[in-house]
Amino acid sequence: MVLKTLNTLTPPIRKAIIPAAGFGTRLFPATKVVKKELFPIIDRDGRAKPVILLIVEELIQAGIEQIGIIVQKSDRTLFQHLFHSPPQADLFTKLSPANQQYSEYLQQLGQRITILTQDSQEGFGHAVFCAQEWVGAEPFLLSLGDHVYQSETSQSCASQLLEIYTQVQQSVIGLTAMSAQNIIKSGCAFGTWQKPNSILNISQLYEKPTIEYARQNLQISGMAEDVFLGFFGLYILAPEIFTHLAANINQDYRERGEFQLTSCLAQLQQQQGMTGYIVKGKCFDTGMADAYRQTLIDFI
Repeated sequence: MVLKTLNTLTPPIRKAIIPAAGFGTRLFPATKVVKKELFPIIDRDGRAKPVILLIVEELIQAGIEQIGIIVQKSDRTLFQHLFHSPPQADLFTKLSPANQQYSEYLQQLGQRITILTQDSQEGFGHAVFCAQEWVGAEPFLLSLGDHVYQSETSQSCASQLLEIYTQVQQSVIGLTAMSAQNIIKSGCAFGTWQKPNSILNISQLYEKPTIEYARQNLQISGMAEDVFLGFFGLYILAPEIFTHLAANINQDYRERGEFQLTSCLAQLQQQQGMTGYIVKGKCFDTGMADAYRQTLIDFI
């Protein structure tokens, strides 16, 4: 297996980060012994892959050149072992020829991957901030560490976002239609259509709204009653997001006890503008037991 060769039309987004430093409390007790990002998923080729590998492949195939995975300090060796350590010789000889080839492919992937650490678990926003030095002063793609994606077109979900970014040249948030029952567990976007049912000029972002608030403030023209636009799990962000995250951290401004990302996204939107894109595909949240079970059934 050979990695996709980047051509001269490489997207302007070169780097991506994947926060993978959570405790996985919703999958306890399995997460006492296995990180949720390492839970197995059977792909359409019948190969058992950890969740994090499916995400990495999605990003690499979209043209991303470098990926930073943010993990707990104590878990660093686990992720390095997956991407940077070949199997021991006695195990390698027992692998089928196809899996031996795939093992070599994993080492190729590893050349694109940097393991970063979040020394204290203080929220999603804090995890993203831990990648500031590695990302530098360039826009980047952010993918959740427990979400896998399945496109409804020949173009991957990450590739769709990258294409929209090249058109709008500002931060882009992947969106998906959500029921009122689900929007209370997600970030939500509101705005006006630039392209109906596809591209949104975002004017408001809200984290885990109540159903009442969503009905009164987040219902978008043309969408069915009690259907809202929730976060899909893929973002393309300007580097100025780190400025807003740093301000919250320096001022110890916490929401629900942690440093969150959504309020900083809202500040970035007010500063620079922001586009929402309804991704043509499905997002599978493997970080919850029921959703993980359904992913094993539906993800093909």
